[in-house]
Amino acid sequence: MYHTPGWLEALRRTYGYEPVVLTTSPPEQELANGVVFCRVSSWLTGRRIVSLPFSDHCEPLVDDGEELPCILAALRDEWKGNAGKYVEMRPFGFDLGLFPDLIISNTFTLHRLDLHLSLDDIFRGFHESCVRRKIRRAEREGLAYEVGGSEALLEKFYHLLVLTRRRHLLPPPPLAWFRNLIACLGDKVQIHMAFKNGQPVASILTLNFKTALVYKYGCSDKQLNKLGGTHLLLWKAIQAAKHNGLREFDLGRSDSSDAGLIKFKDRWGAARFTLRYWRYGAVGADLANVNRNAHIVRRILGHLPNDLLARAGALLYRHVG
Repeated sequence: MYHTPGWLEALRRTYGYEPVVLTTSPPEQELANGVVFCRVSSWLTGRRIVSLPFSDHCEPLVDDGEELPCILAALRDEWKGNAGKYVEMRPFGFDLGLFPDLIISNTFTLHRLDLHLSLDDIFRGFHESCVRRKIRRAEREGLAYEVGGSEALLEKFYHLLVLTRRRHLLPPPPLAWFRNLIACLGDKVQIHMAFKNGQPVASILTLNFKTALVYKYGCSDKQLNKLGGTHLLLWKAIQAAKHNGLREFDLGRSDSSDAGLIKFKDRWGAARFTLRYWRYGAVGADLANVNRNAHIVRRILGHLPNDLLARAGALLYRHVG
């Protein structure tokens, strides 16, 4: 999904990031391999190269053992030349530890649910009290379900997202980001929403690419969490994915320190993987500064009203990448 022209165009429209590909393919031939990245230039966070901004994971597109060393050597030369603070790679299927100068910059937990089993077997794989019981509760409550990409649904989703990010002392991505995702990816983006008596209870946003469904964003009204809205939405998304012949549900990355979120995803029967980000360039001191600044910013954000919190997200996200 993160290599598609639609995702890259949404990045360009929203944040001004221009995508670039490094490849060993000759100019007169179609691309046979490549590493896709964006240059992020910020007066706040500095200049760097990221493959790719706001992606949970992004594979180098190579087929054999000779292509990747050549491309990574070019990236390293780019960093040593004029790339700025660092170059960051976010692969899932590649161990980059054997390449010179590349060091681990961050570690996450990634969950993926295999959809090859029958729906009955998938449901039996869920935790009884923490997942199956909540899905049944949502069904008893008669929660209404809606899925699509309309502007009206997007506005309801964004309202819940602002509430959720406020609870976590984080700004939301700009509303323009979601509008551009829908405009550039079409029906590959779906907003799923649960309602109780017309009131939004919970919402998730999924991305569909080939045989995989990706759970990218989730939000809810905390006062109504007991109704099981989020659990119902994830189950509805899984059912639709099975109906459409998809083979995997990617539940996305979690910070390794976020034990609660990791346990939540474990309870869906998803397999757990370690996801490592790699860098050429600054790591230790740079991450320490980022964490320190993030702590200060979160304290400030906790006092902002919702409209100013959304504006803060629109200002800050292009500096994050």
